[in-house]
Amino acid sequence: MPVAIDPDQDVVTDLLKGLPAGSQGVASLDRMRAWLTQHHDEYAVVLGPNVDIMAALGICDELRTTRPTISVVLARYDVSTELLSAAMQAGAREVVNAADPGAVEASVSRAYELFAALRGPSGATQLGKIITVWSPKGGVGKTTMAVNMALALSEQGARKVCLVDMDLAFGDVAITMQLFPTHTIEQAIGAENSLDADLLSGLLTRHADSLMILAAPTHPDVRDRISPALVAAVLKTLRQTFDYIVVDTAPAFDEQTLTALDETDELVLVATLDVPTLKNVKVALETLELLQVAEGHRYLLLNRADDEVGISADRVENILGLAPAAKVATSVEIAAATNAGQPIMLKNPSHPSSFAVKTLASQLSGLDIAAPEGAAPAQASTAPRGRLWKRR
Repeated sequence: MPVAIDPDQDVVTDLLKGLPAGSQGVASLDRMRAWLTQHHDEYAVVLGPNVDIMAALGICDELRTTRPTISVVLARYDVSTELLSAAMQAGAREVVNAADPGAVEASVSRAYELFAALRGPSGATQLGKIITVWSPKGGVGKTTMAVNMALALSEQGARKVCLVDMDLAFGDVAITMQLFPTHTIEQAIGAENSLDADLLSGLLTRHADSLMILAAPTHPDVRDRISPALVAAVLKTLRQTFDYIVVDTAPAFDEQTLTALDETDELVLVATLDVPTLKNVKVALETLELLQVAEGHRYLLLNRADDEVGISADRVENILGLAPAAKVATSVEIAAATNAGQPIMLKNPSHPSSFAVKTLASQLSGLDIAAPEGAAPAQASTAPRGRLWKRR
């Protein structure tokens, strides 16, 4: 899918209106390069009007020889003869008016036609991976971990990630990220059999760090109107346009949560080191085993994991029959960052908890997600990666 680049997030949002559903938006050329490294089938790059013109022309010249199937479109507010000449010499495919979404859309459509002619129509579609963050008990920090996991996987736009709030009665993803969505999953009710990427794209809210959010309804009574069929349709549709879908669920085994679990590729169970929570997680694991959910793809994340409470990681493994894949220690910085609307992954990428979540994200994705500089691995232990294999 095309990628739009501009340091002004409002401009990125406007450019995306002229791009196909599932297109990505990033704030810098550095993030654009990270995106292109991950997506070898990219066919269009749209450079916004606030990208420095000399840097933009340099990108045109660079991609002209390194990625010749990518069309670079310069979107500018002022299109002069001199700019057109310089852009064409540098290798830009087109220069369009940034204020005209129709012109942007048409140029990207022509870019795809050229891409298809050069390489042929796309073959099998690469489907995104669904990572569900769940716990049978509330209050364990599940939403905080889901938000930071999604940010870790995105790496500020290197990958296209959607965070879905499936706690349909009391979801907190939007408020955790200080977002105020105009649309939620509620607007998809009744579209179980007609949902497509274009319709769903209109219900997503964009976070400044290139992360898309599908928010939960604002009223708890809406939950009963969201059918399991709609949950399945939403997740299957998101697979088509996102690299990763992170699902934050309700602490329950209701129909909607069970449907999300059934669609899951990788399951992160969040627990704290207290006896009631571990008892509930043990019962939940037994239930998941009976339901054959995410067999061989379950990861235990211990949150607020402090040895002082008297329950060690070894004892947890003996109790649950599942070794902790990651541990996040109690930290006032995590709560402070969350309360400020800037998750710890953004507020302090060098924090030990950021390291723990990024390392777990690497396990889940099979990718080498960059660890933040200055993080201390010894304070955020994780299990070996050898437990990964492809499901079904």
